[in-house]
Amino acid sequence: MYINTVSHYLPSEVIGNEYFTNLNNLSNEWIVERTGISERRKASTDENTSTMAIKAVESLLEDIPYSKNEIDLIVGATYTPYDTIVTLAHAVQHQLQIPDIPVVSISSACSSLLNAIEIVEGYFAMGKASKALVVVSDHNTAYYNEMDTVSGHLWGDGASALLISKERQTEGDMQIKKLITGGAATSGKAVEAVVLRPNDRGVVMPFGRDVFQNACVYMPKVSQQVLQECGLTINDLDYLIPHQANHRISLNVINTLGIPAEKLISNIQYLGNTGCAGCAIALSENKEKFKKGENIVITVFGGGYSYGAMLVTI
Repeated sequence: MYINTVSHYLPSEVIGNEYFTNLNNLSNEWIVERTGISERRKASTDENTSTMAIKAVESLLEDIPYSKNEIDLIVGATYTPYDTIVTLAHAVQHQLQIPDIPVVSISSACSSLLNAIEIVEGYFAMGKASKALVVVSDHNTAYYNEMDTVSGHLWGDGASALLISKERQTEGDMQIKKLITGGAATSGKAVEAVVLRPNDRGVVMPFGRDVFQNACVYMPKVSQQVLQECGLTINDLDYLIPHQANHRISLNVINTLGIPAEKLISNIQYLGNTGCAGCAIALSENKEKFKKGENIVITVFGGGYSYGAMLVTI
């Protein structure tokens, strides 16, 4: 599989840490020390998960190597949907006006990006599609409880879109060499640690320590696994893009793997936790810096728990 192009969209409103200082007395220093976050983006009142996704797709279409009408599969991913019936993927299909193709939306929390791409892999393997659009978008601020001093200050909004083909389309394509995902609902406090229940008070993280510990175990483990299955070692890795949950988690992951900080790609400092869109946004933000032959691992960890890693070669 090949990533033909990738794009992203970010809302214009920037929320600095002083907002949470005024709201619930969390100091800038306290937030930065524990999360690495200085600011995050917040969707406006006329934006939602689907509109942000559509904006990311519109940006993608500015640099598409073939007609949009050749897209024969759309996969959407989010855990913060605007509409649970007209899903994210259906909203995108309606905007693109591409009829009569498979359209599905999924959620595996913050791991949803890789599960969405794995669905594409399955459609390609079955011969049911050859050019897919993957759209990831999370509107965390529509769901969060900003008064929650444990996790209310973590969240940001954003979206990303990836065009993926079964066969190479251009020399600039990024090749997806290997993709591994897994569920870890049997680990620790997986089914209690991070929850979003419609009748309760938004996204809450009653067992943040458990999330931290398991993320620091699963992301380096699966990153090593995806490299090994391609006959590579950690020395062959040029960049690591981990799920943007907490900068301290990211630093722990690279320390476990034994890779230098310059190989870490991170955007949580200025975007916050943008959910399942975070890694794809980072890939889009940095696509111009990648060089031919470089190896990039994207690794994710989500509530529930779920995890995964994908090796991409430029």
